[in-house]
Amino acid sequence: MTADFRHFYQKSWAERTAIVAENAHLSSTEAALFKKYYLPQHHEIIENYLTDYPLPMGVAVNFVIDEQPRIVPMVTEEPSVIAAASNGAKIIKRAGGFKTALNQREMIGQIVLEHLQDPEQTADLIKAHAPGLLKVADEAHPSLKKRGGGARQLRVRQLGQGYLSIDLFVDVQAAMGANMLNTMLEAVAKSIGVLTKTNALMSILSNFATASLVTATCELPVSLLQAGRYAGDLVAQKIASASTVAQIDPYRAATHNKGIMNGIDAVAIATGNDWRAIESGAHAYAAKDGQYRGMSTWTTDGRILSGTLTMPLPVGVVGGSIKINELAQLNQRLLGITTAGDLAKTMAAVGLAQNLAALRALVTTGIQQGHMHLQLKSLALAAGATPSELPIILQRLEQAPQQDLATTQQLIATYRQTKDEN
Repeated sequence: MTADFRHFYQKSWAERTAIVAENAHLSSTEAALFKKYYLPQHHEIIENYLTDYPLPMGVAVNFVIDEQPRIVPMVTEEPSVIAAASNGAKIIKRAGGFKTALNQREMIGQIVLEHLQDPEQTADLIKAHAPGLLKVADEAHPSLKKRGGGARQLRVRQLGQGYLSIDLFVDVQAAMGANMLNTMLEAVAKSIGVLTKTNALMSILSNFATASLVTATCELPVSLLQAGRYAGDLVAQKIASASTVAQIDPYRAATHNKGIMNGIDAVAIATGNDWRAIESGAHAYAAKDGQYRGMSTWTTDGRILSGTLTMPLPVGVVGGSIKINELAQLNQRLLGITTAGDLAKTMAAVGLAQNLAALRALVTTGIQQGHMHLQLKSLALAAGATPSELPIILQRLEQAPQQDLATTQQLIATYRQTKDEN
């Protein structure tokens, strides 16, 4: 029998889980997982809530950002992310840590008009009324202006083919700002409709947050980069070359930037921020000049390796689901931050540390040596190894001709049999 999903969102949690379990033919053990990770308060976050999906949370260490030590909470299922961030930060700490700068902190929203016969004339009309339209925006969200934020400027862009974008810049203070910005945009769109006798095609924030740019930098004596038989100056030169490749080849740039986002996404999730918005804005920024490029750059003069990462980070420390997410609030305490700007600076530093660790491994021992050790640990646990068995199983797995689930299970079985016989 097919389960009845009509008005599913109106049903109780018990009814929803029962329907899903029946439709998917779940065993009682499988269905019990819904209850195991269930949190009542999360009914209010998403529709058709069943349960929470747990991800590992840890902390990256060794971070010194603008002379402030930071413990950085990260949520990720990737075994090597926290290890790489901590390793990169450790090297940079020995050179004094990261320097950061918050270039600006405003969100941008768009009101798009279509089918305009004379876009230039419409643009001039809107520009002439910009002060009044900014006042309309502030009146739509007066509490924001009281807190020191609010509408800052109006920009008009002709997109071609009869389309016009009216861009509203808003200081959203400590919040991510999506909902308050969209409310302000819709109010302004109504006024523009009266002014131009044209209904807006859409009014929505842009995740291409070019008015929320953050920069993290570091300078390292090349001696700190020595890796085994690789001299520090050679490692620095190779890191700079790898950075150049990411600037000229989008195939390399995609993976270069993915490594940066490994760390930034993990902090975004840990602090209750919208990592999807951050991802989209970051990758759009990487292609801002028409070619997709690496977001970080590394250069060396033979003595010092200099790293820079600039990217949009429109994050928040209040609002949205943050206020009902106890772990997000706890993680702000772990970070020791109180402002959205400090969080953005920390995330930029994490991205740069992650990038340094990845590039240093790539140009020396290769990415697999450290990465695969952590992957094998996950494989051993998935195959059923206990924590006390891990050291021996990992040692045998690293020497095995094949490193897959079946091989690992056989190694565990053989070990246990030998142990029992002894």
